[in-house]
Amino acid sequence: FVLFQNLPHTIYRSLVTIDAEIFHKRAAAMATITIKILFFASAREAAGGITSANLELDADGADTQVLRAKLAVQYPKLAPLVQDEENLTLALNEEYVDMGEVKTLSSGDTVALIPPISGG
Repeated sequence: FVLFQNLPHTIYRSLVTIDAEIFHKRAAAMATITIKILFFASAREAAGGITSANLELDADGADTQVLRAKLAVQYPKLAPLVQDEENLTLALNEEYVDMGEVKTLSSGDTVALIPPISGG
C-alpha cells in the first residue's frame, strides 16, 4: 500500500481495476462443475462395478465430448465404449443425446452411460 500512496488516483484506480480483472479471469479459468455419472450394464462392469460417480470438469468448455474424453482417461477399461458413440449412448438429464450431437454441461447435471442392449 505504501508504494501506491504517491500515485495519482486515476493510475491507482486503473491498477486496482486491472488486478480485479485478472483475478476474475483466473477464477473463471479455475472454475469447475460437478456432474453425476450413472453407469449401466457393460459400462458399469468396465468402470469397476460402480453404479454412479461424481465427476468434476472445467466449467469452461464442459460438454459431452469433453466428458467422453475424461471418462476414457479416468476409467481406461471404459475407453473403448465411451469413445465410440455407436457403442455408448449418453442421456443428459434423462434425455438422449443424439449421435454426433454435443451438449453443454452444467453443474448438477446427470449423465447416464447407456451401452447397447442385447438379449433375446
